[in-house]
Amino acid sequence: MQTDPIADMLTRIRNAQAIAEASVDVPASKFKKAIAELLVREGYLKSVEDANDDKGKAVIRIGLKYGPKRKPLINSIARVSRPGRRAYSKAKGVPVVRGGLGLAIVSTSHGLMVDRDARRQNVGGEVICEVW
Repeated sequence: MQTDPIADMLTRIRNAQAIAEASVDVPASKFKKAIAELLVREGYLKSVEDANDDKGKAVIRIGLKYGPKRKPLINSIARVSRPGRRAYSKAKGVPVVRGGLGLAIVSTSHGLMVDRDARRQNVGGEVICEVW
């Protein structure tokens, strides 16, 4: 039984980049797709598309992005708010990742957004994960 599907998605991305895969499939959900689309918009992933696996189950196919010599663009992707310990932040306390070089994905009342957008719009929320 899977207790944290978001952590599972992040782990699948991390593992696929470790072996330089072109893409990775994760079980489909609207929230996971929104996170992946945010990472595509920020330039950490190549693409996101809906697909079906060989058993006919709905999956999200995530295209991974690499730099020169097949070095992954994502150095670290880590879950912050977990089912056992939720992490919430007020608008003034939204974390700055690696001095602004990375990003934190925050689930706000205005939808999912990166940390700098949350600070700009003066909204807080649940800090989902950090990427750099």
